[in-house]
Amino acid sequence: MKYLIDANIFLESLLEQEKAQETNALLLKANELDFYITDFAYHSIGITLFNKKKFEKFRRFVLDMFVDAGMLILVLHQEDTEQLISVAQRFNLDFDDAYQYTVAEKYDLHIVSFDTDFDGTERGRMTPQQVLKAITQQTS
Repeated sequence: MKYLIDANIFLESLLEQEKAQETNALLLKANELDFYITDFAYHSIGITLFNKKKFEKFRRFVLDMFVDAGMLILVLHQEDTEQLISVAQRFNLDFDDAYQYTVAEKYDLHIVSFDTDFDGTERGRMTPQQVLKAITQQTS
């Protein structure tokens, strides 16, 4: 399976928040799984970490996820605008969630997020714990 990892998953780990252990367990699998991120999420992570003066955390994130694990950044283009707007209206999503969803739809990815706004969509979302459980069941 291919997974679109939302910014909140990375930030949970990078900022050592409540569910960091769960996200860390998933992110340790980055070398084994097909992880993707949107350019929007990538920049959101950068903005958050730079605002907190956590430059080394951002550097480590880039090295670990992109250089070492080979995660790819996916983008939407101007020709995707109508789909983006349609998704926002159909599921009552704000811009960032509609962006994530449209990328997931375009590239047929499973959304991994703590954001419950995706629960009201056709694609839904998975939590890190659900992904880890699915991986374990596939290898058993």
